This record gives sequence, C-alpha cells and structure tokens, in this order.
Amino acid sequence: MKKSLYIITLSLVLFACKEAKTEVVEQKDNGLIAVTAAQFQSSRMEISSPIEHDFDVTVKAAGKIDVPPQNRAKVNTFMGGYVKSTTLLVGNKVTKGQALLTLQSTEFLDIQKEYMEVAEQITFLKSEYDRQKTLYDEKITSQKNYLKAESEFRRAKAMHQSLRAKLVLLNINPKNVEKGILTSIITIFSPITGDIVIMNANVGMYVSPSDVILEIVDTDHLHLELGVFEKDILKVKIGQKILFKVPEASPEFFNAEVHLVGKSIEGNDRTINIHGHLDDAIKQKLLTGMFVEAEIVTNSKKGLAIPSQALITENNKNFVLLVAEEKNGYSFKKVGVTVGEKSENFVEILPSANITTSARILTKGAFDLSK
Repeated sequence: MKKSLYIITLSLVLFACKEAKTEVVEQKDNGLIAVTAAQFQSSRMEISSPIEHDFDVTVKAAGKIDVPPQNRAKVNTFMGGYVKSTTLLVGNKVTKGQALLTLQSTEFLDIQKEYMEVAEQITFLKSEYDRQKTLYDEKITSQKNYLKAESEFRRAKAMHQSLRAKLVLLNINPKNVEKGILTSIITIFSPITGDIVIMNANVGMYVSPSDVILEIVDTDHLHLELGVFEKDILKVKIGQKILFKVPEASPEFFNAEVHLVGKSIEGNDRTINIHGHLDDAIKQKLLTGMFVEAEIVTNSKKGLAIPSQALITENNKNFVLLVAEEKNGYSFKKVGVTVGEKSENFVEILPSANITTSARILTKGAFDLSK
C-alpha cells in the first residue's frame, strides 16, 4: 500500500513538472517572444505607452571630496628636535591652540643663550651710542666714532629682534629668557580646529624642519572638487545643481551646487576645475579624499520616457519589447531604440518609426523575457 502511494505521489510530481515546463516562454519562428495570459498574470508583467517626462540635461564630471587650503594644516617645527611626549592618534579631534606634542633639543638652549647675550650687549651699545652722539653734537668726537657706535648698536638691535622672533616661533617666552629661565623643551600647538588625519610622530624620534609631524583637517568645510572636460565647460554656470555619488561607498545620490568655475585648463586631460558647495545635512556622511562621480544639471528638456526597467541592454545596444500580437496572450518584438537623457526612474527614448506615444511596450518584466 505504501509503495503504491509513493508511486502515485511521484507520478503527480513528474506531471506537475511537465506542466510547469509547458509554461516557459516560447520563441516563435518569426522572432517574436510569446507569453501566455497565465504567464503574464503570474509574472505581474505590465504594458504601457511612452509618456512625456521632464529630463535634466547634465554634464558628467569626476573628482573628490576636499576642504579649502585654510582648513588643512601640515604641522612641523622651525628647529629640529626629539619628540618627548604626545598622546594623540589619527582620528583624534583637536582645537585651535591645543598642545599637540613636545620636542626637546639642546639647540633650543643655544638660541636662548644667544638671545640673553645680545640682550646684555644691547644695553651697553645703546649707552655707548648715546654718549658718542652727544660728543659728536658738541664737536668733541669724530664722525667716524659716532657712526661706528651707531652701526654696532643697530646691528645688535636687529639681532635682538631676530632672536626674539625665533623664540616666539618656537613658543618660548622671551620674558622668561630675559629672567634667566631657560628650557630645552618646546610645545607645538594646533594651528586650526579639526581632526588628525596623519600622525608621523613617535616618542624619541627626531624630526627636522622639513618633516610633516602631523596633518589636521577641518571637516566642517567639506566641498567638491570636480574636473569638467573642455568641451563641456561653456555649459557650466555658478549656481547650477550638482548630483553626485560616492560609488565605492553607496549608490545614493547627494546634492551640491556649483560655487566656483575655474578660469584655466589643467593637465593633459584638458579639464577645468569646478568647486561645489555641499548641503550641510550630508557633510557628516562624507570623508576627505573620497572619489565621486557627478552630474552637473545644465538645462532641462521634455522627451518620451519609459521606466528604466523596460530598457534591455545587450552588447552596448538598447532594446524594448514592443507588443506585436495580442491573442490568447502576448507576442513581443525586440526593437532597437536610441536612448537620450536618464533620470532616477525613467529613460528618454528618441522617437522613431516604431516608438511613438501610441506604442505599447512591456514596461515590467522585460528583463525576465530577455534572459
């Protein structure tokens, strides 16, 4: 009995599979693709005619997310030294004037010592200059002695001012040096508020004036830096809308606006630089250096449109499925079309003998029939 039930069940499964096979799409000898009414309903296919739709006329561009020069700082030192201490890592946020790290070197002591010596000399030289000037005015001393005293005093004064400026650059207080308070350690402070994106300092390592110790970027002023080809630049104007995406991170499109248009052609690829401002709402989602693909909206136009899913692309050629017959189902003819502009959900189809406003096109399910 169990064996008989097994045979009956197996027979029903095979029969069902056979019935399912009869539901496959039929390719007729005349090249038409036929589907039954049942197939059409079960696959939820849809047929409609092209509609008039507003399309943006765009210029393609590529570039990156960046910040203005004043919002990017490379931190270095004016005199070489060894890193004594630092607690910062890449990603840390710092504020303008915050201590970043300390450096230690005997060269810092040397310049302070030299400043003290010149400061002491300048008092004597000023007194001697005043004395020689008085004697010269009274015709007691020669002009040569007076000019020599004046020259030595001015030279010492210039040296004093120069050394004082160096101390300020090293963040050493000249008043403390004048009091005899010397130090071999200097502190480097942050020139801007931002995030640390490069950190090259380790405790104990020597850094020279040519070394970039760390780099800080203020991400509150992110913008787009795009390159537009020479052939398209006359179409681009300040204030135009920019649609862009970060292809490596997300398919989502973001909005921006053309703020500045370059005045010269750069590089071998003959491009012009476009500066775009971002919406404040999306800045938190983006990072400096991200590669972007963008479209600058330069105009708008009306055109015949079909849903994007109705378009079939094979070997870089575009097709639609046009209703050829409607009898106990549908028969479709694959027709080549010329594509114009594109939007998020629609594609412009340029009018032809086959494509008019009255044409009936498979607008949903075309991909399944094209396999």
